[in-house]
Amino acid sequence: MHIIGLGTDLVEVARFRLAMERRGEPFVERLFSDEERAYADKQKDPSKSLAARFGAKEAVMKAMGVGLWKFKLRDVEVVRAKSGAPSVALFGRAAEMADERGIVDWQLTLTHTETTALAIAIAIGGD
Repeated sequence: MHIIGLGTDLVEVARFRLAMERRGEPFVERLFSDEERAYADKQKDPSKSLAARFGAKEAVMKAMGVGLWKFKLRDVEVVRAKSGAPSVALFGRAAEMADERGIVDWQLTLTHTETTALAIAIAIGGD
């Protein structure tokens, strides 16, 4: 196993919250899966969770070495293990591009404060 790419993204929670308020539910539905939205809705402040997940989607793009909008952001989903650890599931064009680059696994970490959300994604290739 070897590292193919590393991506990171920092999101300002207040700015992301404002974007959600201005653009409404269609904006949120376009970016996040049903499961991502359901998880965030269980939180006291869903915008912090969604900001972290938005950052994860951009971090995945950076780890893959592709520019923004090469695939739909919804093609990257942050999923949670029973332990609560986040991981990445890819669909559609994102999955195809990862396969083309030899990516076989991902490491993902998310964190947030009241003001910022951080995501770090590591793309891992096979032997």
